[in-house]
Amino acid sequence: MTERLSVDTGERLTTVDVTDRVAAAVPDGASGVCTAFVRHTTAALVVQENESRLRGDIEGYLADLVPDEGHAHDRIDDNADSHLRATVLGPDVSVPVTDGDLELGTWQSILLVECDGPRSREVAVTVTD
Repeated sequence: MTERLSVDTGERLTTVDVTDRVAAAVPDGASGVCTAFVRHTTAALVVQENESRLRGDIEGYLADLVPDEGHAHDRIDDNADSHLRATVLGPDVSVPVTDGDLELGTWQSILLVECDGPRSREVAVTVTD
């Protein structure tokens, strides 16, 4: 079974903690693997600490890693930097599930990384045994 979550973002490059929403999509008593997949080419998902300064560091790192301008795709819709940043991170994360609970470590959270906002994003959450 797959549940789809809608996530609204407010800035061009930002992070949004979606851990609680992904966890709520896991069926009670389920065990296996939860896969969360963002259904867009200019957003990504990561497992990382949800600490405001670290989230700012992630955003700054991506901005420094990929320049905003100067890419061939910009001639089409001026967002090549967003595609490249999302490519570095990837569209999905997988987390073990035991008895309906995500097996995340103490400081681990699931963050959606918005690279082309503000937008409304869709995250598909599936648990397989």
